[in-house]
Amino acid sequence: MKHTPLLLLYFLTVLNTSLFAQEELCQGPYFTEEQGRTFLQSQVPKSLADWQSRSKLVKDRVLDGMELRSMPARPTSVPIIHSRREMDGYTVENVAFESMPGIYVTGNLYRPAQKLKSYAVILSPHGHGPDMRFHEQTQKRCGTLARMGAIVFAPDMIGQGDSKQCEHKLSKALKLQTINNIRALDFLLALPSVDPERVAVVGESGGGTQTFVLTALDPRVKVAAPTVMVSSYFFGGCTCESGMPIHKKGEFQTNNVEIAALAAPRPMLLISDGGDWTKNTPQVEYPHIQNIYTLYNAKDKVSNVHLANEKHDFGPNKRAAMYPFMAKYLKLDEKQVDESRVQVLDRKVLAVFDEAHPRPANALQGDEAVLGVL
Repeated sequence: MKHTPLLLLYFLTVLNTSLFAQEELCQGPYFTEEQGRTFLQSQVPKSLADWQSRSKLVKDRVLDGMELRSMPARPTSVPIIHSRREMDGYTVENVAFESMPGIYVTGNLYRPAQKLKSYAVILSPHGHGPDMRFHEQTQKRCGTLARMGAIVFAPDMIGQGDSKQCEHKLSKALKLQTINNIRALDFLLALPSVDPERVAVVGESGGGTQTFVLTALDPRVKVAAPTVMVSSYFFGGCTCESGMPIHKKGEFQTNNVEIAALAAPRPMLLISDGGDWTKNTPQVEYPHIQNIYTLYNAKDKVSNVHLANEKHDFGPNKRAAMYPFMAKYLKLDEKQVDESRVQVLDRKVLAVFDEAHPRPANALQGDEAVLGVL
């Protein structure tokens, strides 16, 4: 009985810490549209030095909130690459590699069929939906970018496709997917004849969040195209986007526009539409980011394509807007843009793990085991 006060104090501390952490999460439409607009107006930098000071605070919050001040050691295991298929102007292979011991990133690697002196590389994370790696919009964009001369990797979101070691809504999904994406860049940049000055990330929706978060944290990314995601008032509706306190700590507050602006002065394309939380991009988010690029004398390196009559997807018109942007900054062959030449393959063909290629024996299984290494 004499230990009861200590036990009570312990449990109250845990409860208060948990409640405080929850208060610091900014999820979904955390701001109203007007609050998002007003917040950005309050954060307009007066000079480059002003922005550099602010940007350090923003980046620090993302790193601290994601518990990523230091990266886990990179595994030394050899990537698994199999089932190469010759397509029209490109090839497709099924890939898995460790991001941490026992954690495997899975996806498809698209390469140009034509031998080039050097290759641009593109990481292309997908948005939410049932196994989006296998969907037409993902295969069309990756195949087309490969035909244009880039090596493209399309990874699974955790909990989807072949990445079934934990549930997608893992409490630290944001941390895990960011580590996976950093290791995906390691994988891509280790491939033969890759040009480290031509590295891009492009993804939609939740993949758009992955795009601007990775670009903010990893200077190896030279070009970014976050699609239908950068919003002043919407903070991402999934654990993998806003399940950790990367936007708020005590009195400090930021939003996804400021995180996306950490890309400056690297080329960035914002693709937005009238049917989701990017509906105000031409009037709100884009001018704010453009102002930051202007401080670097790089106003022309950020652009916005707004499709007012479209909805939340990475449909043909959005992909058509992305291809010339990538061609320009990655020195790709825009003449090869012809999505009709890309064959949509069955998921059984693109599966990484099957009877002939079983999941590695050391692969961790279950949320508890995965959280244990995080």
